[in-house]
Amino acid sequence: MAALPPLSILDLSLIVEGGSAADALRNSLDLAQHAEQLGYQRYWVAEHHNMDGVASSATSVLIGYLAAGTKTIRVGSGGVMLPNHAPLVIAEQFGTLATLYPGRIDLGLGRAPGTDQMTMRALRRTLATQSEDDFIGDVIELAEYFKPPPDQRHPVRAIPGIGCDVPIWLLGSSLYSAQVAAHLGYPFAFASHFAPAMLMQALQIYRARFRPNGQPGALTQPHAMVAVNVVCADTDDEAAYLFTSLQQRFLGMQTGKRGPLPHPIPVAEMNALGSPAERAGMEQMLTVTAVGAPATVRGRLSDIVAQTQADELVITGAVHDHAARKRSYELLAGIG
Repeated sequence: MAALPPLSILDLSLIVEGGSAADALRNSLDLAQHAEQLGYQRYWVAEHHNMDGVASSATSVLIGYLAAGTKTIRVGSGGVMLPNHAPLVIAEQFGTLATLYPGRIDLGLGRAPGTDQMTMRALRRTLATQSEDDFIGDVIELAEYFKPPPDQRHPVRAIPGIGCDVPIWLLGSSLYSAQVAAHLGYPFAFASHFAPAMLMQALQIYRARFRPNGQPGALTQPHAMVAVNVVCADTDDEAAYLFTSLQQRFLGMQTGKRGPLPHPIPVAEMNALGSPAERAGMEQMLTVTAVGAPATVRGRLSDIVAQTQADELVITGAVHDHAARKRSYELLAGIG
């Protein structure tokens, strides 16, 4: 088998059944330190709001906590949901992070709100004027704040921010995000770990339409990252058991039930849960997933890379037991 591309980690700081937000945040730091020792490329956290099972809502604050507790691994957002924020605020936050931890901060931007409409209003998001075109303008405005003098011509300045090296990524689960990333010449990460339906079409559009255009941080050629759910254990049976936590969570999404990440349950019990339609919805969302012992996971990841030609894989591993989650990433790091 061909070598796998670089591996990175996406973490939602999941709150598990029987645990707390404080546990989740401490575990995120512990996992980031473990990932650094194992040689992972980057460690990203994602913005979500008003979700009982997710502790990464204050994304910039969490990135600072993780960067302070590590030394070399890149740390960033996967992503910040830009429509929830003024571009200047994000430029100042990430300019500050890049000033404190130079050469280590990534800024991944998403267009989705990462929450429900009531919470969007609580975040002061202007629903009446929000459109897809606003997202492109906000990304361009944000990138302008990072330009060094004399290229920085915006009358309002981000301090810190001016001249900071903050690579911008565009994230998405749709064709629109792929088109924006191609148009602006930025690296693109597809959220195939929960919304895989448009993965191949989005990658095709991104690569076909990509053009360098001189934007701050823009690339000379496309760079595509694919998100994959991975649960790796010493045996296929153990991995399948651990995977039932994520299956329960995604099954709950079919009926609007959310909450802390459940304890794993026997596979036979998991197979009996949900209606046929609910199980089909769960399985569709989990299409881009690798579960098993190292050899099994290696084969599945090789297939995903062969299909997508991904330049990088970002791995999310929702495992209830923190020690088992660390072991999953440890085994995964050894199969590249």
